[in-house]
Amino acid sequence: MFDKVIHNRWARIGVAVLGTLLSAVAINLFITPQNLYASGVLGMCQVIRTLLARVGITASFDLAGVLYLIVNIPLIVLAWKTLGRKFVILMMICVASNSLFVAIVPIPATPIIDDKLTSCMLGGILNGFAGGLILTCGGSTGGLDTIGMYLSQKGKGTVGKFALVFNAVLYAVCAGLFSLPVALYSAIYSVLCSVFVDRLHQQNIAVQVLIFTRENSDELKKYIVNKVGRGVTYWTGYGGFTDKPVQVLCVCLNKYEIASLRQAMAEIDPHAFVIVDEGVSTTGNFERHLA
Repeated sequence: MFDKVIHNRWARIGVAVLGTLLSAVAINLFITPQNLYASGVLGMCQVIRTLLARVGITASFDLAGVLYLIVNIPLIVLAWKTLGRKFVILMMICVASNSLFVAIVPIPATPIIDDKLTSCMLGGILNGFAGGLILTCGGSTGGLDTIGMYLSQKGKGTVGKFALVFNAVLYAVCAGLFSLPVALYSAIYSVLCSVFVDRLHQQNIAVQVLIFTRENSDELKKYIVNKVGRGVTYWTGYGGFTDKPVQVLCVCLNKYEIASLRQAMAEIDPHAFVIVDEGVSTTGNFERHLA
């Protein structure tokens, strides 16, 4: 069911926006009331909001949402020039909706759950689930993802390494400005969130597919190359029972792309025998598609 949803453009946008709402709910209900901080650019904006409040600059809404939108404007321009317009359009929608929801979702005056660790766990799990939805739908809430992908394209590091360094500096600042427990609990939340994002983000899960077909192998190869955007290796094998030749196609893609390939195979060759090996390790020229 979900595979069909994320392959429909408008449904994909709707699910991505829903993900930004869930993310804001996770932060405003579980993290902010505990005076903790998210990771990345949003966490930085929350720190700035707290410092502004100390000098008397407040609002009836969460200023972190407005600051997050402002900070992401130059990042959107950078992404527009380097990461492709299709990706950036959905990114703009996600950034705008996430900023709006962070600003307007009510923050409880007192924590819903007294225990900080429990709040970190619930907030991290919910926000990780939300982030996985957004990324699987081909969206992004901007921030470190945009900067990291740009640096990765320029050969100046990876997304993960950049995020790690940024968050280490952010939480060191939190420890200095506020307290060590604030920084530690915020870091716990961030780690839990990252774990659940990786578990749900289907573009991160590599899948190897072996297709055994006696019909329309050329059409399948063209579909994989032209529509899915993946390379394919093929050879001729022989059936052990029939001793007849069979075309074997080998392709590596991500879990997000497997649903569209299955649909194509059902139309091109419904009798093809398929082996799917999920979670394989890849090195070399395997492109991480954004959507």
